[in-house]
Amino acid sequence: MKTRFSSLVKLKKSTMQKSERVVQKANADLNSASMALEISYAELNDVQAPNSGRMGDFLASRTLIDSQRGIINHNTEWVGFAKQQVLQAKEQLKLDMIEHEKFKYLELQEIKKELKKKKIQEAKDLDEVALMTYARKDNNN
Repeated sequence: MKTRFSSLVKLKKSTMQKSERVVQKANADLNSASMALEISYAELNDVQAPNSGRMGDFLASRTLIDSQRGIINHNTEWVGFAKQQVLQAKEQLKLDMIEHEKFKYLELQEIKKELKKKKIQEAKDLDEVALMTYARKDNNN
């Protein structure tokens, strides 16, 4: 049954679905950031510092370790940012779901009201038919 809220319900449902997709994308970004951070730590563990040798080798190793720490810092910031994005997306989804439910409830109330009106009208029509039939029955006797 179509009501004045039907188009709003469709619009809110569409908005809610879009928010769900945003949450899914944010979760995927968070997973990517977490994997990148794990890989960064693994690569840092793989860096071998020389125990002996030339000073250039020690400096190269030191530079490599510093570079890897920079990558770890960057990936840590990325994970933090991704977590914040997930929280914001979930909050927006929650708000959109509430809005959708509000309008679904209003639509349901409108439908109930219309059904009640139809039921009352049908009862009136049946009463009228019954009165006409009764009046004909009295006229025929």
